[in-house]
Amino acid sequence: MWKYEKKLQYPVNITKKDLKLAQYILTQYGGPAGELAAAWQYLDQRYSMPDDRGKALLTDIGTEELAHVEIISAMIYQLTAGATPEEFKAAGMGEQYAQWGKDLFPSDSYGNPFNMAYIKLAGDPIANIESNMGAEQRARATYEHLMDMTNDPNVLAPLAFLRQREIVHYQRFKELRNYYLETLKK
Repeated sequence: MWKYEKKLQYPVNITKKDLKLAQYILTQYGGPAGELAAAWQYLDQRYSMPDDRGKALLTDIGTEELAHVEIISAMIYQLTAGATPEEFKAAGMGEQYAQWGKDLFPSDSYGNPFNMAYIKLAGDPIANIESNMGAEQRARATYEHLMDMTNDPNVLAPLAFLRQREIVHYQRFKELRNYYLETLKK
């Protein structure tokens, strides 16, 4: 039995409609540096980690990335709340609306569908962790680019939170990589 409590890791309370910004933020839902790709990558890689320390970190961060998917979803839904088909079309999201209505489909800002080729696996703990460090930096940069595109404090706050989490994840992966490099020397 599950008790379901819908509470985001960070609250999203966007009150102004902005479909163009929603289209841009969509890349963090299903794009190459997005939260869905990171979650899938980390949750897959955890099985090849040499010890529980690595497995635990990848599980923790992978599941947190899924929480970030929810934050991004809430942002997009709130940015498009009450939009008409004409507004979707005018914002360059006509194709999105035509195929999926107001449902989200994992894609990037251009409408390219989520692709499993975004998932980087090497079968080597160090290579995987290095890839994850790069993924976190790419996501951080994307959040910074998105933040440059708005001055709405209700959008900036969750974007800043998500950017900060990318920085923390990068540090945690760096610590794990350094631990494994020291362990392998012995």
